[in-house]
Amino acid sequence: MKLLFSIVIAAALWFLMFSPWTVHLVNFWLTMSVSAVILILLSAYLGKNFRKQFSFNGKDVCIGIVSAAVLWGVFYIGDWLSTLMFNFAKPQVSLIYGMKEGENPLALAILLLLLIGPAEELFWRGFIQRKFSEKFGAWIAFFATAAIYALVHIWSFNFMLVMAALVCGGFWGLLYKWNKNILTLVISHALWDVAVFVVFPIM
Repeated sequence: MKLLFSIVIAAALWFLMFSPWTVHLVNFWLTMSVSAVILILLSAYLGKNFRKQFSFNGKDVCIGIVSAAVLWGVFYIGDWLSTLMFNFAKPQVSLIYGMKEGENPLALAILLLLLIGPAEELFWRGFIQRKFSEKFGAWIAFFATAAIYALVHIWSFNFMLVMAALVCGGFWGLLYKWNKNILTLVISHALWDVAVFVVFPIM
């Protein structure tokens, strides 16, 4: 029940942020920030032994940094290939980047680095994937979490965003399955967010 309740809450938050029926009623970045806080609280309250998933060492920090760079490269190549293959790819990616128009880049970078990126990893990998793994095994947990992470983005009706979420969910899901250190995932996600949205946008 804890898993189902948490997933329903996340799906509702993503609906509020991305659906065409609500997107004009809320400020995306404010809603995303509030959602991030809710995800952190859910993870901390419902997850047992939450702090044991964190450890600090140089190797795991380096893995987080390098993996962020690798994922950025994957998206750079993916953007190039999708533009060649699909006429709708570029306009849909432009819509994603349109969410940051009129916003302060420094403020966005701070939000992504210190709140939004970390919150998503604490919730999706540190809580959801871990709980699935305890119940059904590591591989089922990986596929289930990646699929759900992609599906909650479906409210956007943006194929490129859903596919981006699927790639990210798969990438970080495998990294979590292999590394098991949430700090690594937090570093990877936060740095990738800032790189792809603010510092080195792919278009």
